[in-house]
Amino acid sequence: MLDSFPFYLSLIAVILGVIMLANKIKVAYPVLLVLAGLGISLIPGMPTVHIEADLIFVIFLPPLLYEAAWSISWKELWKWRRIITSFAFIVVFFTAFTIALVANHFIPGFTLALGFLLGGIVSPPDAVSAGAILKFVKVPRRFSSILEGESLLNDASSLIIFRFALIAVATGQFVWQEAALNFSWMVFGGVGIGLVTSYIIMKCHKHLPTDANIDIALTLITPYIIYVAAEEVHSSGVLAVVSGGLYLSTHRMIFLNSTSRLRTVNVWESLCFVLNGLVFMLIGLDLPEIIEGLDGTGIGTAIGYGLLITLALVVSRIISVYAAVFTTLIARNFITVADAGHPGFRGPLVLGWAGMRGVVSLAAALSIPVTLDDGSAFPQRNLILFITFVVILSTLLLQGLTLPWLIKKINMPDPDSIMPEDQMYNKIRRLMAQEALDHLKTNYSTQLQNRQVLQFFASKWENSGAESDDNSLMDEETKTIYLDLLNVQRDLLLKKNKSLVVDEEIVRRHLLYLDLEEEKLGLL
Repeated sequence: MLDSFPFYLSLIAVILGVIMLANKIKVAYPVLLVLAGLGISLIPGMPTVHIEADLIFVIFLPPLLYEAAWSISWKELWKWRRIITSFAFIVVFFTAFTIALVANHFIPGFTLALGFLLGGIVSPPDAVSAGAILKFVKVPRRFSSILEGESLLNDASSLIIFRFALIAVATGQFVWQEAALNFSWMVFGGVGIGLVTSYIIMKCHKHLPTDANIDIALTLITPYIIYVAAEEVHSSGVLAVVSGGLYLSTHRMIFLNSTSRLRTVNVWESLCFVLNGLVFMLIGLDLPEIIEGLDGTGIGTAIGYGLLITLALVVSRIISVYAAVFTTLIARNFITVADAGHPGFRGPLVLGWAGMRGVVSLAAALSIPVTLDDGSAFPQRNLILFITFVVILSTLLLQGLTLPWLIKKINMPDPDSIMPEDQMYNKIRRLMAQEALDHLKTNYSTQLQNRQVLQFFASKWENSGAESDDNSLMDEETKTIYLDLLNVQRDLLLKKNKSLVVDEEIVRRHLLYLDLEEEKLGLL
């Protein structure tokens, strides 16, 4: 392991370079990372990278799911709960069923159980890929919310299918009653364990004498605690982490102070940035090992099977999305739905096309045991692994590279837009200023007359509340000037810091203030 350390260190540098290139040419970085991993794996003398499934499920998956749960809007998640639930469960089940039929019919030696196993592996779309692509194009908020919400749950539903199919392949039988009972425990037990564990952790944050560093450390171990606790009792660790993350996210203002919140966000963004980069690079690097295990089937034939499964995945997802829309149009006559209007054909097409597969699929395929309980080789394991790799690569290249073009081409209007974003921002800002000013004058009138600092705040809020013909807080030229002023102040602080008389801690506090001011420019 120590001998390979320079290789993995260089790998991090390559990942950073590839992501910077992806941002430069406006291509989703998962696409370039997989291709870069493929290229590196073909260089003679490169160390062979062996990916353990537990490495993905235990090390990578919990923090990535936890961070996603913290980032998503609970309000949006609840608003679109019906469509998100249908995508995360019904669409995944339908996709797995379709793949089972296609594999059983077209791939020699594939039983329905093996087909469902493959379907459970490749059915969940990857959230990171879609998020990286949507960063470069503007889509209505509802679509990004649905994709984000789906990604939080579809991993759990697909892994449940995978587990049951694995049992069916290993035992040769499938008991529906036991499966239904186990499914209920995995879903409801996972959610319950996630909520209970996160509640206990929240109380630890709130009542123990923690500081910002301890709070950050607790958030780092929280997803692992939740995941392991759920998996130990054979419920869904994925749903446990998601439910726990959502619960803590909605209560973050209660148990974390402003310093902890600010620092935690920075730490988690950096951590998940590195983890996401690593997992997609590892997908490409694992190709030689996958090909070596491909015995008895020609590479060309195996690629053909992979492309066939990819086609079935794309078509079944698009059909599922339009079927979900059709069901919603019928259901609105009987129940209240989030969107009572007609969605048209463009929105469902985007949701259907945003179905790139990723690291969860590869980890599931790698977790297939090499042998059955009787010692015989697990049927079609190597072919399943190769097909999974082809599906991941082809969906990333096909859909990942064409999705931005598709979004721009169909030019979707935002049906939820009430007013431009900058106008909404300014309106809320004026309301906040007026509320603070009224409270100050009502409750602290005497102090307001005697203290210049409070008078300064009052004047600031009065100016903030004033209407302006310019709806933007700062135009780009003003931002540039203000940024230059901040840099001048930084230079002054750095010069003053050379003096032995000036306390460097004071200088750092002022530098932090300037950093926060510069950070605020990105929000204006």
